[in-house]
Amino acid sequence: MPPAAAAVADVALVSHLHADHLHPGSLAKLLPGTRLVVPRGAGRAVPGLRRVVAARGLRVTEMAPGDVCTVGEVRIRAVPAEHDGRRLPYGPSRVPALGYVLSGESTTYFAGDTGLFDRMAEAVGACDVALLPVGGWGPYLGPGHLDAGRAAQALARLGARCAVPVHYGTYWPIGMDAIRPHEFHAPGDDFVRHAGRLAPDAVVHRLGHGECVRLEPAR
Repeated sequence: MPPAAAAVADVALVSHLHADHLHPGSLAKLLPGTRLVVPRGAGRAVPGLRRVVAARGLRVTEMAPGDVCTVGEVRIRAVPAEHDGRRLPYGPSRVPALGYVLSGESTTYFAGDTGLFDRMAEAVGACDVALLPVGGWGPYLGPGHLDAGRAAQALARLGARCAVPVHYGTYWPIGMDAIRPHEFHAPGDDFVRHAGRLAPDAVVHRLGHGECVRLEPAR
């Protein structure tokens, strides 16, 4: 969505401390008083986050796997992620990477950044919608990440009725769009194809920049 629209939110979820997920300059655009949910230890590990929180009057909730908070009528539960949660390159290793399960009229799983792990479905529980990262950059990032194929495997394990591929097509390294554009444009389409084979009952919404989808409440 356009940056101005993204600034108006009831809550902003930060899954881990990598700079493409926790960017103080972007968080500084949130309206004063916005609830900001972050992994436990984030404030200690990222001085820039502390400064933004103080300057903007953000309301911070730090969470670890299993913790629960509420925002209005939405229940937010932190779940584990298989990912290095540190602020790279030298951040403290004890800050966890998280996913979040949001429960209201429907239940949505936001995976953040994660690889497949054995008890993923058990940790997440039943969900209607899965927001899954698919931009694995081919074979280069190694464990702790999902590419389009592994994200489709995750969708099959979770049994969600809808999925939205995320975390691709943005933050391109300079010049890479001209050299290997498929690495950044293809993952969404690849996920649709893999999901059709591995999770045929799920509906996949592949959204372009600025697009949105309104899902029917769970019945």
